Amino acid sequence: MMVHFLLRRAAFGLLTLWLISLAVFILFYVATPGDPALMFAGEYATADQVALVRARLGLDQPLHVQYLTYLGGLLRFDFGMSFVNQEEVLSAILRRLPATASLAFGSILIWLLVAIPAGVFSARRAGTAADRLVTTAALAGMSFPTFVVGTLLFYVLFFMLTNAGYPIFPSGGYKPISRDALEWLRHMILPWMTLAVVGTGTYTRIARGSLLETLNQDYVRSARAKGISEGCVMYHHALPPSLTPVVTLIGLDLGGLLGGTIITERIWGINGVGSLAVQAVENGDLPMIMGTVLFAAVFIVVANLCVDIVQALRDPRVRLG
Repeated sequence: MMVHFLLRRAAFGLLTLWLISLAVFILFYVATPGDPALMFAGEYATADQVALVRARLGLDQPLHVQYLTYLGGLLRFDFGMSFVNQEEVLSAILRRLPATASLAFGSILIWLLVAIPAGVFSARRAGTAADRLVTTAALAGMSFPTFVVGTLLFYVLFFMLTNAGYPIFPSGGYKPISRDALEWLRHMILPWMTLAVVGTGTYTRIARGSLLETLNQDYVRSARAKGISEGCVMYHHALPPSLTPVVTLIGLDLGGLLGGTIITERIWGINGVGSLAVQAVENGDLPMIMGTVLFAAVFIVVANLCVDIVQALRDPRVRLG
């Protein structure tokens, strides 16, 4: 049963990626007004350069041949060549990936470590002043845009502390963990907090709502009626099934973050995948734009596949569904 479930989910993921590749091809090769070769070559390219790009990309071939060539390149992990710096698109993305991965995994870890205990604390005290305080704080965190949180953190924890003679945090940038783990941590704390403020608020409300719903289930009432301790009821019977929507949301958020945390990377000067995508748009580098879009799609599909596997292992009903 588990093998069949995994095969179905993998097939669905491959179908999704194929549809995305088709949509990207149509968007940039077919639906875009004007000559695609001229767009790839640049506004100031000569006629010979445009002809060379057209032949190089196979734009002089029938449309179905162009797509099959494009799809074949993707299957060989060939995302094309940047026309701005003549670098392979995949190499450029992989070079920027460690920064984005550090930002994504660190921020998710922080908001899970804060949000789940906060949600449990709030649900156990539903209707009390403590519950209202937690839910208000969560709502406030959700209400702040990321760029506002990042700007406030930059001003308070970098600018003001540095002017006061306490340069604890750097102004931005990224230091690889392989070179200096302590400097990597110093450079990542504020970007992590920028994302964690919004994420913590969202996950706290989801964890609280799901746990409250689970606590009203009949099997939880039966466990309490049997005299089982409240701690055992909460953490053994109620909490594990209530985390199902949280785990599902992690897959969506992780895929999106790995695809590129554009705003946070720009605020803190982190040269990640998100910054690469913005630069590609600014430079009109269509191969790089297409590559980052497809790369983000792959991460989202893979992250959701991993979530489906985890959910299936946690709950057999998922496999049957």
